[in-house]
Amino acid sequence: MRITCPFCGERDRREFYYQGAAVALERPVADAGEEAWDAYVHLRDNPAGVTKDLWYHESGCSSWIVVTRNTVTHEILDCTLACDTKSEVSI
Repeated sequence: MRITCPFCGERDRREFYYQGAAVALERPVADAGEEAWDAYVHLRDNPAGVTKDLWYHESGCSSWIVVTRNTVTHEILDCTLACDTKSEVSI
């Protein structure tokens, strides 16, 4: 898979660190209970289709990038700096 960094251009995905889905997780209150905390820490959606993921350009310019991709076809649809989409993304 090739990811296009807005600063460095197209690079192999091994230059990047995958952080996860680019959505804010709702943190449970401190006394929410074991089940709520277990779900918060361990359970994530695994959608088939178009997703927005947060990637860190670890071996490059150290930018956080939101990558819109299709998890079924592995097609990269868009790469945007996370700071440009901050209202949508949780870093």
